[in-house]
Amino acid sequence: MNIRTLFYFSFFIPLFFYLNSCKTKEEAKLKPVQPQTYTNPILTGFYPDPSICNDGKGNYYLVNSTFAYYPGIPIFHSTDLVNWNQIGHVLNRPEQLDLEGYRVTRAIFAPAISYNKGTFYLTCTLVDGKGNFVVTAKNPEGPWSNPKWLPEIKGIDPSLFFDDNGKSYIVYNSDAPDNKPEYDGHRTIRVNEFDKDSLKVISENRILVNGGVNFSEKPIWAEGPHIYKINDYYYLMTAEGGTAVNHTEVIYRTHHLDSTFVPYENNPILTQKHLDPTRKNPVTSAGHADLIQTKEGEWYGVFLACRPYEGDFYNTGRETFLAPVKWENNWPVFDLDGEEIKYKYPLPKNTKIDTTLFPLNNNFGFKENFEEPELKFHWTFLRTVKTPWYNLHEKQGYLTIKTRPETVSGTSNPSFIAHRQQHLKGNVSTEFIFEPKKENEKAGLIIFQNETHYYYLCKSLKNNIPVVQLYQSNGKDMELLATKELKAGLPELALRIEADFSKYHFYYKENKQWISLKKDIDAKFLSTHIAGGFVGAVYAMYTTSLGEPGHNQASYNWFEYTGHDPVYTE
Repeated sequence: MNIRTLFYFSFFIPLFFYLNSCKTKEEAKLKPVQPQTYTNPILTGFYPDPSICNDGKGNYYLVNSTFAYYPGIPIFHSTDLVNWNQIGHVLNRPEQLDLEGYRVTRAIFAPAISYNKGTFYLTCTLVDGKGNFVVTAKNPEGPWSNPKWLPEIKGIDPSLFFDDNGKSYIVYNSDAPDNKPEYDGHRTIRVNEFDKDSLKVISENRILVNGGVNFSEKPIWAEGPHIYKINDYYYLMTAEGGTAVNHTEVIYRTHHLDSTFVPYENNPILTQKHLDPTRKNPVTSAGHADLIQTKEGEWYGVFLACRPYEGDFYNTGRETFLAPVKWENNWPVFDLDGEEIKYKYPLPKNTKIDTTLFPLNNNFGFKENFEEPELKFHWTFLRTVKTPWYNLHEKQGYLTIKTRPETVSGTSNPSFIAHRQQHLKGNVSTEFIFEPKKENEKAGLIIFQNETHYYYLCKSLKNNIPVVQLYQSNGKDMELLATKELKAGLPELALRIEADFSKYHFYYKENKQWISLKKDIDAKFLSTHIAGGFVGAVYAMYTTSLGEPGHNQASYNWFEYTGHDPVYTE
């Protein structure tokens, strides 16, 4: 090797590798790093009572309770359990679901979705109505059939099981034996044989669980049952303890379906009730679960849980979480990586995060400009919309909503279009055109939990002067908390509500500046702990004439949502 060749190898080759390394580092800075974990909850905001199934072709489908919101029962699709996309609603026609007269936290409880030989089945309970029903579809996007009512099923939370011998069964929560409870919350889990073709119950019921795992401890509210056949066992999984901080998930098994189900000696297989309530960023109330196996052979469970900002206070409702499941001596056990449910778990095999989907978890934001001909699936109404009172075509780029007599304090369908509060910290803002003619005519933004727990930020009139007002619900009435005069001749108004854990802040905009109307309003008033029930808070565009005939409308130009919970940035 001569001197020139030696110089080339000793100088230019190292230089080439150094420059190439610098280029790679610069490219790495520009290209986002694909995360190796997914984020809990997988569905933030009030998406409780998850149920999941697969079609044997690599598609997973998930549904949730909606109570008195309409359309009923959102249905989500995924091919990996992590990236979810809403594809529709199961109950989206008035003849399927008439919610007139139902209180917010009643009606649609605990749907369960299943698949068998080309048909999707969904069982559910219409609480305070006709009871249990089943609907079917060949395509999970719909259309789904009208409900087939099941009067023989006395209870709630029905779920179907299809055995490999061709028989089918329906399992559910029911009364104590002979309808004689021995303590408050004493329930049973029962099963009937079911004809999947005629959609009929074809046997008497049999009690599978009386009370719960250990009757001597007076277990309460055995509910949300599912039966699985895995290898040589039939498994029965149920919740216990109620749906608050004492919520748990337990498991039983048997070799023969007509034999006694034996509980797992190390039950519960999922709970957070024993943990320190003052721990950092807690997840509580875990239960009401369902199991699923991926096409790669991994096992996972979906379940509801809550994210309190303090003690047992949360406004986001019961949300859908996902965690790995491991097998111990032929028992499925949630693998939480310690005792606490984590906000992050490793991605399932061969999975990448799809950032192009409409966001459902982690910190996110979106702005809706109402330029499409139909509302997207994430919008929800309070009870069934029977006649049109909103449109997207009258004024291009606006959502126009009629001002009607119905109010959110009643049990009818008000002029109210909502999006769930999905973060403990974040904000919602909107701009709209509204020219009230009377003091009873109001339009704006509401943060709403139920008929007696809400805050309403609105535009109206006072002594023929346009004003912005903030109301708090007071029973079936409203109490005025704050008001400011607005500049005359400006039909447009922008409003903003900020969520800050235990506080809400309310703003309006004039001269392109946000002005505080009222800060530090008690958010606990809208928490489940105070307001009760099973729903979470929602932000809604809302206009009303407060029981008098309405002759007005509000046209919303845009709606913007931003969530930034600190737990996702730590």
